[in-house]
Amino acid sequence: MQSNPFRLDDVLASHSGRTVQSHAEYVNPAYAQMLRTIGFDTDYVRGYGAYLFDAEGQRYIDCLGGYGVYALGRNHPGIGRAIQDAIGSDLPSLPGIGPFRLAGALAEELVRIAPDGLGKVYFCNSGTEGVEAAIKMARRATGKRRVIFCDRAYHGLTLGALSVNGNDEFRDGFGPLPEFTTRIPFNDLAALESALSAGDVAAFIVEPIQGKGVNIPDDSYLQNALELCHRHKGLLIVDEVQTGIGRTGKMFACEHWGIEPDIMVIAKALGGGYIPSGAVLMKDWICNRVFSSMSRCCVHQVTFGMNDLAMVAGLATLHYIREERIIEHTASVGESLLAHLRSHLQPYEMVKSVRGKGLMVAIEFGPPRSPGLRVGWELLHKMDQSLFCQAILMPLLSDHRILAQVAGHRLDVIKLIPPLVLSENDAIDIAKAFEATVAACHRFPGPAWEVGRKLGTAAMKRFGHQNAPAGAAS
Repeated sequence: MQSNPFRLDDVLASHSGRTVQSHAEYVNPAYAQMLRTIGFDTDYVRGYGAYLFDAEGQRYIDCLGGYGVYALGRNHPGIGRAIQDAIGSDLPSLPGIGPFRLAGALAEELVRIAPDGLGKVYFCNSGTEGVEAAIKMARRATGKRRVIFCDRAYHGLTLGALSVNGNDEFRDGFGPLPEFTTRIPFNDLAALESALSAGDVAAFIVEPIQGKGVNIPDDSYLQNALELCHRHKGLLIVDEVQTGIGRTGKMFACEHWGIEPDIMVIAKALGGGYIPSGAVLMKDWICNRVFSSMSRCCVHQVTFGMNDLAMVAGLATLHYIREERIIEHTASVGESLLAHLRSHLQPYEMVKSVRGKGLMVAIEFGPPRSPGLRVGWELLHKMDQSLFCQAILMPLLSDHRILAQVAGHRLDVIKLIPPLVLSENDAIDIAKAFEATVAACHRFPGPAWEVGRKLGTAAMKRFGHQNAPAGAAS
C-alpha cells in the first residue's frame, strides 16, 4: 500500500510566523505570554554552531545553548552524519530482552573518562530521570532513606527530583512532596555535618557549581563533603547534568577539586544536541547492590534509555570533543570571556561580581550607592525582584542580538552558558554588548529603567501578583 511521503518543508512552511501562536493555542498559553512579555518571541528559523538566525537572516549569539545541551554547537555536522549512518544501518535498536549493541561501547568510553572508581553506567533519557535513578540507587545501596540537598539546587521537576529541588517557585502548588529530604545551605560544611549526624542519610546530592546563580563552592567544600558523607555511611551524588561534558573547562566539573564521587549524573550535552540522553555512573558495589540478582536485573529501567541513536550520539559527541579539543578551547575562551567582561564592566557600580569556570559564567548585580540610581533600583525591586536583569536582557537581545537568561527567580544574576564552540571574537562582542546595556542602566531616568517599568506593568496585568518572568527551568 502506497502512502504520501511526509514532507517537513510543508509543515514548516504552513507554520511559518505562527510558532508562538501555536504554542499559545495548543501547548502552553502562559509560556507564550511570557515570551511576548519579555520580548523573547523571535521566530528563529535556523541554528548553527554558537548562533541562531531569524527569518530575516539576522544572526544571534546564543548564550543559552539550549540550557547547556549544545556543547559542540547547534547541528554539528559530524554528529548529524553519525546519526544518519545509524539510521541507514538498520540497527537492531531496543531488543527489549536481549543485548543492546551500542550501550556497552558508550558505557566503556564514559567509564574511561570518568573520575576513578565509577565503573558501571545506567542509561536514561534526561538529567531528571538520572537524578530519580540516583536517589533510588543510593537508598537501595545504603539501606537508608534520607537525602540531603542544597538551597537553590536544581535537579529536575519530576516528583522525586522536585523533593530535592531548592527553589520554592518550582515546589509550590504540587502538594506534599516525598518525605525524608533535608535542605541545607550550599557551601556550608557545618550544616551538612549536622544533617548527616542523625545517621539515616543515604546520600547528599549536589551540583559542583550551582546552575541557579552559578554559585562556586570553596576549594575544600566538595572534598570535605565527600569525607563527611563516608564518615556517616552515606554517599555523595554529584549532579553534572549541566556542568559535565566540558562545560567548565574540564570534562567534569568535579575534576576542578579532585573528588571521586560515589554516583555521578550526566545528561544534556551527552546527546550532542540531537537525541535526549542521560547516564548515571556509579561504583561497582552500588550497581551490585541495586541489580543484585537475575530476578532484580531489571528492577530499574526506562524504555528508551539504551536506544541506538542515543548511544551513537553519545559516542560521536565524545569523539568530537576529543578530536576538536573542545575542553581546551572552552577553558581558553572562558578565561577570555571573563577577562573581557570584567574589563568592560569594572567601572559600573551596580556590577557586583563576574564569576565562572569555563563557559559557565555569571554577572551579578547589586544595589547602587548613588541616590538617583538607588531610587530606580528600589522601584524595580518593589515591583518584582527579577525585573532588573530583564531590563538588561531585553535590549541585549533586541539591540545586540545576544540571547541570555536570568540565573534564577529573585536573583540579580545573568547567566551565560553558550555552546562550547564560542569564538574569541564572540566573547569580545558579548562583553561590548553588556557594557552598552549596563551603561544604559546607570542613567536614571533612562531607557533601560523604562523597559523595566513597562515589563513590570505588563507582568502585573498578565500574571497578577505572581512573579514576573525570570527565566526557565534550568
